[in-house]
Amino acid sequence: MARLRDIVFDCAHPAATARFWAAAMDGYAVAPYDDEELARLRALGITDVEDDPTVLVESSQGGPRLFFQRVPEGKGGKNRVHLDLSADDLETEAGRLVGLGATVRERFTDHLVLVDPEDNEFCLYGAT
Repeated sequence: MARLRDIVFDCAHPAATARFWAAAMDGYAVAPYDDEELARLRALGITDVEDDPTVLVESSQGGPRLFFQRVPEGKGGKNRVHLDLSADDLETEAGRLVGLGATVRERFTDHLVLVDPEDNEFCLYGAT
C-alpha cells in the first residue's frame, strides 16, 4: 500500500517559496543544509543556497514534508490540488499570511482562497 512521502510544488524560485511555506505553517522549517548537501550543490556548480533547485521543508510535528522544485515553465492555470489551512482567528492569520507574501483571491462565509508568492492557491479556514 502506498504512503504519502512528500507534497511537491513546482516553482520558479524554490528557496523563496519554501521560506514562505515554512513561515506560513506552525511547526515547519526549511531543512538545514549540512556538509553533504552543500557538497552536492557545489558539485552542481551552485554556491548560494538561494539558487538551490530543490528545497525541502520539514515538520517538527510529524506532518508531511513539502518539497519545492524548480521547473522552467510558468504556472498554467488553477491548481488541481491545493492545501487547506486552518487558524483560530481567520482574519488575523490572513493578515499574517499576506504579510509573508500571500494574496487573498476570494472571500467566502467560512474561508478565504489565497495564493502564495508563486500563485499557488490554498484555502484558509477559521475555527469551527
